[in-house]
Amino acid sequence: MPVRRVRFVVAARREFLAQVIHYNEEEPGLGARFTKAVEEATARALAFPFADSPATEDTRRVLLKDFPFAVVYRQDANGITVFALAHHARRPDYWQPRTRDR
Repeated sequence: MPVRRVRFVVAARREFLAQVIHYNEEEPGLGARFTKAVEEATARALAFPFADSPATEDTRRVLLKDFPFAVVYRQDANGITVFALAHHARRPDYWQPRTRDR
């Protein structure tokens, strides 16, 4: 059985790292808590890729615990591809162009 993995598109990886930096500047250790919340959310999405609510016709979103973000992803042959770490109240659907041709 092939190893299932989580792959972030470059823009989603940048969003993730920017938020880790932001939260660490806000409060020491908060970036680590944010990282753990992202890891837990992506693990749930990987284990149960269709359990989360649809974001678009072919993507889903899983909410982070204790943070106002969702991981937007799509299942693929190797696991899941993460397209965005989207804030609940900022720029809805800005990430949709990232999903084309992937």
